[in-house]
Amino acid sequence: MKSSLPVVLIFLTLLAGLRSAPQPAASRPKILGVGSVLVTSSSIRGGEIGFYVQDLGFGGGSSVCAGASKFCLAVNNHQRIDLAVTRAAGTAGELSEVYFATSDVQAMRQYLLAHGIQTTEIASTPAAEAFRFSDPDGHQIGFIQYTHSASFTHPANQVSSRLIHAGFIVRNRALTEHFYKDILGFRPYWHGGMKDDETAWVSLQVPDGTDWVELMVHVPENADQRLRGIMNHIALGVTDIQAAREQLVRNGAHLTEEPKLGRDGKWQLNLYDPDQTRIEFMEFAPKEKPCCSEFTGSHPQP
Repeated sequence: MKSSLPVVLIFLTLLAGLRSAPQPAASRPKILGVGSVLVTSSSIRGGEIGFYVQDLGFGGGSSVCAGASKFCLAVNNHQRIDLAVTRAAGTAGELSEVYFATSDVQAMRQYLLAHGIQTTEIASTPAAEAFRFSDPDGHQIGFIQYTHSASFTHPANQVSSRLIHAGFIVRNRALTEHFYKDILGFRPYWHGGMKDDETAWVSLQVPDGTDWVELMVHVPENADQRLRGIMNHIALGVTDIQAAREQLVRNGAHLTEEPKLGRDGKWQLNLYDPDQTRIEFMEFAPKEKPCCSEFTGSHPQP
């Protein structure tokens, strides 16, 4: 009887080759837009709640906040703003966490793990499943998949029902851009600054939608709370900035600025919450040619 040893050796060699062969990388599921933002406050005071509920008009009924904190405010049935108290000195008025909506939160987590990015476990509520992690610049970023299909009831005084971008201070632009563009697939949308030949803001759109993240670069290391609040901001889309202003006035909002054309050619109006976080109302499309660079992506819609 012939020995089967050569056959066994051949089998083991093939098996070892299969184990050592590169495995196909996990595919990235869709990234649809900004799904949720967390704004920290020195305390959840009446003024803080009043600003978001009375002045901005949030707080309509929606299961988007089911199981979330009691300070969760629905923007629509797939976007929300969460308020949280911080006790860390110098962190009030910060945009602490930004979650992007994804078509498959489980697959997104596996995709990031395959790229060596450590994340939290997926947390579930009746409204959504989500996890978070730190991007290369230290921002708390997450992905969320809403699991409900309920309709949304807008309060009559809600000024905007669309969160279109989130902006935050970035120290290492090259590393951050590499992560968002090369790992997550974000696409350039526009970049500009106060001068035509400078870049202070870099806008990158999600790969499967029109929302974007705005990287605020060249901010001084010793920026005070007011400047941090201006840079770490959220933007709410409106079709008519003057109509938005009129609604804010009817709501009793205290306006310290008037509508103006931004450097990107879009009408905008800035408000500031009690901890000086900037809330930017912005028309969806530009009214004139932008400075600094052309738009390279589609504009969001109402």
